Amino acid sequence: EVQLVESGGGLVQAGGSLRLSCAASGFTFDDYVISWFRQAPGKERALVSCSLGGGGGRHYADSVKGRFTISADNAKNTVYLQMDSLRSEDTAVYYCAAATDNPYISCHSDKFVYEYWGRGTQVTVSS
Repeated sequence: EVQLVESGGGLVQAGGSLRLSCAASGFTFDDYVISWFRQAPGKERALVSCSLGGGGGRHYADSVKGRFTISADNAKNTVYLQMDSLRSEDTAVYYCAAATDNPYISCHSDKFVYEYWGRGTQVTVSS
């Protein structure tokens, strides 16, 4: 059974940091693109960052470039999202997702491409 389980969310003051984890099981981690999305109240779910399969690279939304860092530990089948210099507008539920479509070359912003999703973890940034 494929599972993605997020952890690490919480309440933090603006300017602070959090590290989210996405633990994956039931599939070969390196054959997927693993992405972080977020959804704020009343807004669409949007891509934050992705980690391509096979160590193919990392990508970030413009809004988080220079502040967020995605990394993967293949031995632990876990992807992390280090979030620094947090702002109130980063407040959202953060989801990790996995896709098999062109996992080595494409960072998909279309949420419908992703086959597997975690349940999400809440991040709240107070100003």
